[in-house]
Amino acid sequence: MTPSDFLFTSESVSEGHPDKVCDRISDEVVDLYFREAIAAGFDASLVRVACETATTTNRVALLGEMRGPDTITRDQVEAVVRAAVKDIGYEQDGFHWKNLKLENWLHEQSVDIAAGVDAGTGTFTEEGAGDQGIMFGYASSETPELMPATLVYSHQILKRMAELRHSGERSEFLPDAKSQVTLLYSNGKPVDVDTVVVSTQHVDGLSAHDIRELVRPVVQSVLPEGWFPAEEKFYVNPTGKFVIGGPDGDAGLTGRKIIVDTYGGAAPHGGGAFSGKDPTKVDRSAAYASRYLAKNVVAAGLAERCTLQVSYAIGVAQPLSINVNLHDTGDVDERKLEDVLMQVMDLSPRGIRTTLGLNQPIYARTAAYGHFGRDPEADGGFSWERLDLVDEIKRAMA
Repeated sequence: MTPSDFLFTSESVSEGHPDKVCDRISDEVVDLYFREAIAAGFDASLVRVACETATTTNRVALLGEMRGPDTITRDQVEAVVRAAVKDIGYEQDGFHWKNLKLENWLHEQSVDIAAGVDAGTGTFTEEGAGDQGIMFGYASSETPELMPATLVYSHQILKRMAELRHSGERSEFLPDAKSQVTLLYSNGKPVDVDTVVVSTQHVDGLSAHDIRELVRPVVQSVLPEGWFPAEEKFYVNPTGKFVIGGPDGDAGLTGRKIIVDTYGGAAPHGGGAFSGKDPTKVDRSAAYASRYLAKNVVAAGLAERCTLQVSYAIGVAQPLSINVNLHDTGDVDERKLEDVLMQVMDLSPRGIRTTLGLNQPIYARTAAYGHFGRDPEADGGFSWERLDLVDEIKRAMA
């Protein structure tokens, strides 16, 4: 390799990975609170959810704080938990949607936290951020999704395997799986594949060769033509048999796959997880807003890469700071661009939720295969992937 060449790797995990099962359950609870609030005429902007989920062999535990309509029952919460596990595909002796034991320790939100967030109830009259913290957004021109190619391919491999499993075409695949893709970059652009790793839970009785040949066409269908790795760099279930998986094989927790959720290691992460949190939590909403702005900057042709950082303090509405880094791939003034981005979008928690329409039941679908690089949906899902600020940003920077 020349000095301008390098290898870069990203990983993904499937919807049936124990941590992703927890993310899905936590986000199903968020969606439940928004659905019930809208149905009951409860002000959706007052919904508060901070739901953590833990799983192990045939057990699910819910922990956290809630606020919403009093019509929500514990039976409804249990129903969405079991439905999520069933939808993922867990009907195994060690983890079964019908047989699992659910422990629900959710309770009302702290009045002290509420005072820092609700408009007019704390020190400040404007609705403030739900916590302090730093959030990052990122975009890169290396793929049509404006995402790192390593992560796009890692997600797509697992998503395709899940589709084949759900359809029954590949019933040999079971829900728990992981992927990892290493690409060769030259002058900052991906030019070839180096290594692919796929580990998938499978039905008993299959050989390592059987699984390898079932996974092979999936990888071939995802990677660009001619990019399949050398045989010695195509790893499938490297440790051999993988029959016991999911929460029966390894305990799961909400929020343990934040790099999978975001940019595959190609950009910094502020540290806060997304799943299980309503959008007053800037860990989630400001990360979505930062991606929205960074994506529109790259789509506007102002740079090939953009990393955006914002920071917040609990109870304070406006961000404390904003920083744009174009990684020497653009020829515009980054400080001017920071001012422009603050002008084109209200980055207060309420402003973000209003602009992106976040007070809706749109979160369970984000729990697997990444929160970013997805298509905006008609009902408001993945609204942060819209490109509707491109023209405005171009005009302001002209």
